[in-house]
Amino acid sequence: MVQTLFSDTIVALATPPGVGALAVVRLAGPDAVGLIAGVFSKKNLAAQPGHTLHYGTIRDPDGGALIDEVVVALYRAPRSFTREDAVEISTHGSDYVVRQLLALLLRRGARLAEAGEFTKRAFLNGALDLAQAEAVADLIAADSALSHQVALNQLRGGFSQELRTLRGRLVTFASLLELELDFGEEDVEFADRTGLRALLGEVADRVAALLRSFELGNVIKNGITVVIAGRPNAGKSTLLNALLREERAIVSAIPGTTRDFIEDEVSLDGLRFRFVDTAGLRDDPADEVEAIGVQRTRQRIGQAALLLYLFDLTELTPAQVQAEIGALTAAHPALPVLAVGNKLDLASGEQLAGFDGFAVDGTAAVRLAAARGQGLEALQTALLARVRGAGLAGHAGATIVTNVRHARALAVAAEHLAAVRAGLDAGRGTELLAADLRHALGALGEITGEISSDDLLTSIFTQFCIGK
Repeated sequence: MVQTLFSDTIVALATPPGVGALAVVRLAGPDAVGLIAGVFSKKNLAAQPGHTLHYGTIRDPDGGALIDEVVVALYRAPRSFTREDAVEISTHGSDYVVRQLLALLLRRGARLAEAGEFTKRAFLNGALDLAQAEAVADLIAADSALSHQVALNQLRGGFSQELRTLRGRLVTFASLLELELDFGEEDVEFADRTGLRALLGEVADRVAALLRSFELGNVIKNGITVVIAGRPNAGKSTLLNALLREERAIVSAIPGTTRDFIEDEVSLDGLRFRFVDTAGLRDDPADEVEAIGVQRTRQRIGQAALLLYLFDLTELTPAQVQAEIGALTAAHPALPVLAVGNKLDLASGEQLAGFDGFAVDGTAAVRLAAARGQGLEALQTALLARVRGAGLAGHAGATIVTNVRHARALAVAAEHLAAVRAGLDAGRGTELLAADLRHALGALGEITGEISSDDLLTSIFTQFCIGK
C-alpha cells in the first residue's frame, strides 16, 4: 500500500447530471472500499482485489431500503487514477437514485469532492505532473480530432518530457554557477562560459518555437474564427446556412438584413471553424442600427483568424474586389484572406471569364452558388488549404502549446534566458547570471508543477468539472 497525502474519502457524480441509461459515482480515499462494502450485498468487497468488477445491490443499512442494482469497480492503491483506493459505482441513470446513493455515502463518512479534486489528488500523489493534469480538462473539452490529439499527447507526457529535458540541461550549468558563488573568494570558474552560451542558444530557440506554437494551439483549442464579410446581398447569410446545413441566419433580398453577428461552428477535417456572418459593408448605411453593425463588422475582422470575403460575381470586377479587400485589411496586413465569388449560377460567361486566374495573396478565388449548395466542397478544401498555408494548422505529432498559463511561463523563461545571454556578452558577474538562470528554471518548473503554490493549484483545479 502506498502512503498517500489524504486521510479523508471524497465522492462525486462522475457522469453529467440528468436522466440517462447509466450514472457513475466515484469515491477515492483510504475508506473508499470500506464505505461501499458496508452497503453492498452478495460479497465482501473489502476482501476483493483491485481492478475487478462486482455485480450486486446497494441497500441503506439503517432502514434496509434497496437503492439500486449496481456494478462496482474496485481499484487498489497505487494502481488507480489518484493512487489511492478508489471505487466507481455504475447505477441506473436516475436523478433520484444518484441523490439517494450520494446521501448514503455522505452519511457513512465520505465528503463531496470539490471541482477537479480527483485530478488534484492525482497530481499531489505524483501520478501526474501539472501539465498532464491540465491536459485532463483539455481532453474532456476536446471537440475536434486535432484538439483531441494535442490533449492526448500532453496527457501522455510528451510536453512534460520535453520541458524536463530542457530544464535538466540548464540545471547542470546552474549548479556550477551556484558552486562558483560558494567559492567567490577563490575567483574560479566551474561553468564553461562558451558551453553555457551554446546551451542557452539551443534552449532559447526551443522555448521560442514552443511559444510560436501557441498561436496554432490557441486555434486548435478555441477554433478558427472565420469572418464572412462583403457587400449587402452578396449571400453571406445564405453561405452560413449552407455551411451549417440549417437555416441559422435570416435570408432576404432586402439589403442590410443582418445587423449583428450570427455565428456557429463546423468541424472540417478535424479542425473546428467558427463562422461569423456579419453586416453587409457599404458606405451609406440605411440607418443608425445598420451603421453600428458595419462598424462592428470592421472590428470583428480585426479579431479573425481568417477573412472570407464574399462577393457577387454578377456585380463586381476583379479590381473592385481587390480594392475592397485591401481597404478591409489595411489595418491587418497579416490577416489571411480567402476571396469567394458567389452566384455562380447567375453570372454570365463574360463575367466569369473576367475572374479567370483571379487570386488574393497567391490564393485562387473560389466560385460557388451558395443558394444551390454548388461549390461548397471546393470552398471547404480551399479553407483548409488557406489556414494550413497560413500556419494555423498542421504539425501533426509536434509538441503544441495550447494553455495560456504555459505560454506565459515560457515567455518569462525566454526573457530570463535572454538576460543570461546578454549578461554573458557583457561580462556580468556570476551572481547576476545565476539569478537570471534561477528565474528561467523557475518559470519552466511552474509549467509541470515542480514549483507551485496553493493559489496556483486552486486557480487551475477549480476550472475542472466536479467528479474529475
